[in-house]
Amino acid sequence: MTTQTDLGGTFTLPGSSLTVNRMGYGAMQLAGPGVFGPPRNEDAAIAVLREAIDSGVNHIDTSDYYGPHITNQIIKRALHPYPDNLVLVTKIGARRGEDASWIHARSRQELIDAVHDNLRNLSLDALDVVNLRMGGMDEPSEESIEEQVTVLAELKHQGLMRHIGLSTVTPTQLAEAQTITDIVCIQNFYNVAHRNDDAFIDDLTRQGIAYVPFFPLGGFNSLQSSTLNAVATSVGATPLQVALAWLMQRSPNILLIPGTSSLEHLRENLKAATLDIPADALADLNSIGDETATGKK
Repeated sequence: MTTQTDLGGTFTLPGSSLTVNRMGYGAMQLAGPGVFGPPRNEDAAIAVLREAIDSGVNHIDTSDYYGPHITNQIIKRALHPYPDNLVLVTKIGARRGEDASWIHARSRQELIDAVHDNLRNLSLDALDVVNLRMGGMDEPSEESIEEQVTVLAELKHQGLMRHIGLSTVTPTQLAEAQTITDIVCIQNFYNVAHRNDDAFIDDLTRQGIAYVPFFPLGGFNSLQSSTLNAVATSVGATPLQVALAWLMQRSPNILLIPGTSSLEHLRENLKAATLDIPADALADLNSIGDETATGKK
């Protein structure tokens, strides 16, 4: 039987009773190749989810456009009825084309339909947290999000979701959303090599809002850095474990959701929560963002 491990301490989402371990799990890779269609081995996907929960993970990030529908259905098969302390965070604002393309889906009706799709496929009466996905694949675009946030606020008032988050947004868009409703988390592209949100994270820390970096390990293109490799060797860990540990030490409001469909990689990711990086190594890691900006490796 898997034993629960130290998962980096806890964080309570603002204005809520939802307390999560800082090392969570991202379910995107449970679907098939390209996050489209069924997995090659559904039993293996279910095993990963169950071991994550047995290890103490109580924050799972998902979306009904993963698959589409497939990932949420696997989560339901693996974990329903859900543990009382499990926080399921989903995203809306996109859909999948028949060619597996990623298409914006941000009209009022598309957002309403997406919430109901998540409720149905997860077999829930209300969603813990719904993130509104804006911007492009990686980066935000500076545009008003008033219309979309207003729809989510109405659905929250109807009891279909408990809390609202934002994904791929700017500080200006957060401020606009906060004139409409409370925001409990931001999910943006950020990792040791991609540091555009440094000032944003510091401001969110002051506000007590969670920051959840997606692609913490580089996304579809894994992080590659000679500095990262050297630090990993010095602390006896893998480069990807060091990248996760750096995020843990970056700020106390950062929650991690590394994804995998492999039990071996799941165990490696969870161990990163216990990795303590020395100050001199942290300084070296902090320089990676500069290396990336100048094209060095």
